[in-house]
Amino acid sequence: MLLIARSIILAVLLTLAFFFAIILCIVRPMHRDNVHVIARIFSSVAPILGIKVITRHATEEHPKEPKIYLANHQNNFDLFTHTSAVPKATVSLGKKSLAWMPLFGQIYWLSGNILIDRKNRHSAFDTMAKTVEKMKNKLLSVWIFPEGTRSRGRGLLPFKVGAFHTAIAAKASIVPVLASCQNHIKLNRWNNGVVIVEMMAPMSTANVDKSDVKKLCAKVHEAMSKRLAELNQEASALMAKPQ
Repeated sequence: MLLIARSIILAVLLTLAFFFAIILCIVRPMHRDNVHVIARIFSSVAPILGIKVITRHATEEHPKEPKIYLANHQNNFDLFTHTSAVPKATVSLGKKSLAWMPLFGQIYWLSGNILIDRKNRHSAFDTMAKTVEKMKNKLLSVWIFPEGTRSRGRGLLPFKVGAFHTAIAAKASIVPVLASCQNHIKLNRWNNGVVIVEMMAPMSTANVDKSDVKKLCAKVHEAMSKRLAELNQEASALMAKPQ
């Protein structure tokens, strides 16, 4: 019964969310805050799924400076958890094939997000170069999933270095964003526990040379892996507490 009721409510809410997103994107296509507004809408659905999301933002020393947000990518439920932390003036980087998904793809593009063809090396480099220019000229931040695919409970997967090349070229700080493990969400269960979404402290790339990109990648991966393990423990402890 819960599965049916939750599925119906979820379908209705997502339909309304997509309808609002379409209107928003038609009225102000490519607006710098479209992604932030739509992300907030999707994050509000989390309680319907039985998820309690705890969001922690890092203290912004330079809030108007563009940044590269690096987030772990676990599964489709990231759409309702990570979205609680998406700041204003931020767009995401997604694979070009998303544009062909009915409705979602068109909203994704009109929201102002960046589409990249990872299979075409020359095209990918050109896209990232244009992304750097947008960051500098429009003061846009970019949200990237550096693993490149969903981890599905396998921990933090190896990072692709493209995001780090972009951060160095734009002289933008890297802000790791982590969502604690949430691989056991079931629509037929009333309480699906706690997910902690945390922005870690910004990591400067001001004095980092492009020849050090692999070292930077390894450093960030190590820091995120360590913190993710801590967040998973904390979330598990919160879930174990009687409500």
